[in-house]
Amino acid sequence: MSENLKEDLPTVIKELEKKCKEHPKSVMAFHHLGLVYMKAGRIDEAIQMLDRAIEIDDQSIESMINLGAIYFGQGNLDKAQEMNEKALGVNNESAQAYANLGLIWQQRNDLEKAIASYEKAIQNDPKLASAWMNLTSVLTMKGYDDRAVAAATKGLELEPDSPLGHNNLAVALYFSERFSEAKVHADKAQELGYSVDPNFVSRLQEKLAQ
Repeated sequence: MSENLKEDLPTVIKELEKKCKEHPKSVMAFHHLGLVYMKAGRIDEAIQMLDRAIEIDDQSIESMINLGAIYFGQGNLDKAQEMNEKALGVNNESAQAYANLGLIWQQRNDLEKAIASYEKAIQNDPKLASAWMNLTSVLTMKGYDDRAVAAATKGLELEPDSPLGHNNLAVALYFSERFSEAKVHADKAQELGYSVDPNFVSRLQEKLAQ
């Protein structure tokens, strides 16, 4: 697709709609049209196209995962979970599906299941930085401080310029009482444009002043 997709959106949509009409059994045509509808904010149509892709090919994992992402964004956790579990039914090693389930369990406040899902994602794809970063936040919430620091460190190894990664590591280090190191990463997160919680910054400054 065009690098200037945002500017070309109407053209791309028109071309893909034509392709879907000409090739009504093309999974990729419906899948891509669904993704472009997502970018255009045409969510109901995106759902219809991704549903159609899955009807054509009930092994279309990418369509299932993207459809799950739409439902998650709408706050429909049941449907989001259903789609990601369906993807795992096709391929039980899908790291992205496990990572998405981690987010769903986290939203449901079932943190142990969230941890298990993120760890399964990492087991299947150790380079999935987002899974490491999300795992960090849940480990911190559970008070697993050393594990949180290790997970955050790994996430930053994979994405050294991630604002979220630096923020997560700062928080994990804070709870591990490594306050000087925490400040380094909090400052870096702010430098990279992350809105670090002012209350966290204040608490960190108090600890450094003691």
